[in-house]
Amino acid sequence: MIASSFLPAATQMIYDMGLQHLLDGITFECPPAALAEKQKVVRCVLEGKQYSSEEIDRIFSASKAQGKSLYYTDDEVLAAIAPDVIFTQDVCEVCQIDTHCTQQAVYKLPKQPELISLSPNNLEDVFNCAITIGKALGEEAAAYRYLAGLQGRLDAVVDTLRAHRAPLRRVMIMEWMAPVYNCGHWIPYQVAYAGGVDMLSNPAGDSIVTPWEKILRYDPEVLVIAPCGFLTGRSAEELHLLTRAPGWDQLQAVRNNEVHLADYDLFTQPSASTLVDGVEVLAHLFHPQIFGAPEALAHKFRPVETITAAR
Repeated sequence: MIASSFLPAATQMIYDMGLQHLLDGITFECPPAALAEKQKVVRCVLEGKQYSSEEIDRIFSASKAQGKSLYYTDDEVLAAIAPDVIFTQDVCEVCQIDTHCTQQAVYKLPKQPELISLSPNNLEDVFNCAITIGKALGEEAAAYRYLAGLQGRLDAVVDTLRAHRAPLRRVMIMEWMAPVYNCGHWIPYQVAYAGGVDMLSNPAGDSIVTPWEKILRYDPEVLVIAPCGFLTGRSAEELHLLTRAPGWDQLQAVRNNEVHLADYDLFTQPSASTLVDGVEVLAHLFHPQIFGAPEALAHKFRPVETITAAR
């Protein structure tokens, strides 16, 4: 049994479950451990290029309007691997190659692999994707062991919030800065586990462009900026897109120094472990008096006040 993973979240979960010996053929955006060991099959025309948030949005919007994909496969490498199973997705054709493009890539292979679309809408769906992966690889027990540990971490957060009778914080998680996108799919569920509520979000649905005036009216107590595909350093380079917006200084989150940058994979990479990491980070950011900063994740988020002060 050899599987290929056309989405980083599946690759991460395969490694988390200790099943990487069954994997070959990944994407250029997969986790570093996989990139060091496995052959890259999925590439992107933007790979290695540096574009601004506004440029990236224009390129992807134009591609979508034209019915084109910016992703492509290395057919020779894929044929040599000859996978039995390929994990793909249909959540977002912007973020990763989708099932339709995958079908076009594999139809001419001598051996037709099974295509398994992992397309979660909420947090429970993400956990179920781990079970789907485990079953497909003949290792269902590994998936249940993996998820049991993660559920224990979530339960610990909820129990702590209840023990302290922590009030819900009014928050916003931002998936893109120019234009501003709210958060969708599983992220609002992460927010809820962490003791917050994001009334601008779209639970179990796509993130959408959100007018700045609407954000000003909502006036979040805590703002977490985690653009899809960006680490905190990359986001910091474009923070001016927000700080120069009218009314920025009047936001409650800004006045109280509760604006934070966070790595995208805590939220927009739907692997079960990284999303639980995200819940623990959010619990600290929403309720720092209750939850200490997760030491192992401290490098994945930073307060905006330290960035703006340095400038």
